[in-house]
Amino acid sequence: MTIIKPTRLHKGSTIGLVAPASTPSSEEKIEKGAAYLEQLGYRVKFGKHIRKIHGYLAGTDEERAADLNTMVRDKDVKAIFAIRGGYGTPRILRMIDYRSLRQNPKIIAGYSDITALQLAIFRKTGLVTFSGPMTGSDMWKDFDPYTEEHFWQLLTSTKKIGVLKNPIDEPLKILKTGKARGRLLGGNLSLIACLMGTPFLPNMHGSILFLEDVEEAPYRVDRMLAHLLNAGVLPELAGLVFGKFTDCNPDNPSEPHFVIDHVLDEYANTIKRPVAANFQYGHIPRKLTVPIGLQALLDTKRSWIEILEGAVI
Repeated sequence: MTIIKPTRLHKGSTIGLVAPASTPSSEEKIEKGAAYLEQLGYRVKFGKHIRKIHGYLAGTDEERAADLNTMVRDKDVKAIFAIRGGYGTPRILRMIDYRSLRQNPKIIAGYSDITALQLAIFRKTGLVTFSGPMTGSDMWKDFDPYTEEHFWQLLTSTKKIGVLKNPIDEPLKILKTGKARGRLLGGNLSLIACLMGTPFLPNMHGSILFLEDVEEAPYRVDRMLAHLLNAGVLPELAGLVFGKFTDCNPDNPSEPHFVIDHVLDEYANTIKRPVAANFQYGHIPRKLTVPIGLQALLDTKRSWIEILEGAVI
């Protein structure tokens, strides 16, 4: 596969805002997220249907796909940011104009439910995308400085990214020692499980898989990891990195149960590759942005993940 990198952002670049999944929870978050980008010197274009409400979706599948495809085909738009995640992105994967995106590559940023779109884009085009903060979830108010600095560094600099540094008070946890080199793929575990068996999941063989999730009971995380194990994904990895599994608590702690760390430890022991946990990534305010599709090194001796190239050109 030929890997495509988008062009870096600079002051005056136009950023398109879309809602591929759920409706933004308030008009304030839409407007303040856009204002934040404009204050940095960027121009903003809104998707036509971002304020639509269709059940738990931001418009019908056709409307949400149309917004995304309009931004993809607009040569003035240099980046597309999701306003929020939620639910619904897998429903539009078959409607995306991947051919136009391959011909006119641009930055795609978001996380959570947007994982489905980013992995589908990589599978169909080889385009590097960015699993990171969203305007209506992170940027609209009290944008964490750690998150902000790392996000813009990746999108504006062509230099090699280097080590993805956890905060000092959040050390990487080593579950299985070793050194691995491979292409970074991953995102939200629920969405990866959803893509299994579809034409939208990239080949994970030899990759470093990073995973996170939110508000999933440990038995549900167990089920999804079992799915990846039984499908042959986990044994083929070069390395495995667990991010934050936020609020993944037992439904009823008074009944027999496992805690989430026990579940992750058990699956770390199913593969003969290096495994790390507590990576500063996921449904948390203070998070790293992860470039999907770049070559990386997982070195447990040094307790770090190093990106071996730049993400933009």
